[in-house]
Amino acid sequence: MNRVITDEENEIINYIENENAESVPNVKEEMSRYQSMAKEHISKKKAISIRLPESDLYLLKQKALAAGISYQNIIQSLIHQYTHDKIKASL
Repeated sequence: MNRVITDEENEIINYIENENAESVPNVKEEMSRYQSMAKEHISKKKAISIRLPESDLYLLKQKALAAGISYQNIIQSLIHQYTHDKIKASL
């Protein structure tokens, strides 16, 4: 399989191969800092408001109680699965 290299990737390759790249003195600290930034970005959550029919909410709460988890976690899981194409909605 032939992979096409972008201009930006070529610039990076040339930069490294021409020995212009230098390691930062505190590599482990920098790696840790960037890992923390990535985790923080991934774990950010946004509160939303949604209106549901009372009957649906009641049934959802019953199912959540039977499963031993919160109904909010069920909603969050359903949205996550839908947005990542793991489940389909019939609308």
